[in-house]
Amino acid sequence: MNRRDALGRVALLLGGTVVGAELFLSGCKNAPDKNIGAGGTNFSNDDIAWFDEIAETILPATDTPGAKEAKVGAFWATIVKDCYTEADQKVFLDGMKKLNDACQQKNGKSYMESTPEQRHDLLVALDKEQKDYMAAKKKDDPSHYFRMMKELTLWGYFTSEPGATKALRYVQIPGKYVGCMDYKKGDKAWATT
Repeated sequence: MNRRDALGRVALLLGGTVVGAELFLSGCKNAPDKNIGAGGTNFSNDDIAWFDEIAETILPATDTPGAKEAKVGAFWATIVKDCYTEADQKVFLDGMKKLNDACQQKNGKSYMESTPEQRHDLLVALDKEQKDYMAAKKKDDPSHYFRMMKELTLWGYFTSEPGATKALRYVQIPGKYVGCMDYKKGDKAWATT
């Protein structure tokens, strides 16, 4: 499976389009960093570790690898820098601050200092906020920053090697095409067709 096919499937899972996907699919790269925020989109290793922790809270390791093992944080950084429009980058960067502020307000400490339970509870509250926002948003309003983070997590995870080969059913070189296969409750979805 190539990333274009996987992206289409992730978009279907999310019920719409994925922010930044159109630039990714066209192979475009944004102009050099315009210093949108204090650090612009030149994300530090600490930023990437923070992204990994958020992504891991969204898709934790269970009997399959989690988002951190799939290096979803580095994926976030690349897509935001290279594929997001300047307006989407601004929403994302502002969202980083909003998430930190919400965590400080709710838990009295940073996201990285919070317990896994506190992180989970915060992200559940932000998920409800983004769902309410997306339900009421007008066509030209930007996406909610937390929705962007969830999209990036799913996209990065299910197009990574651990996500595609351990969380999904994967056949490196499939045999004949079988257009209709029985699905048993609990079966993994296919990463390859």
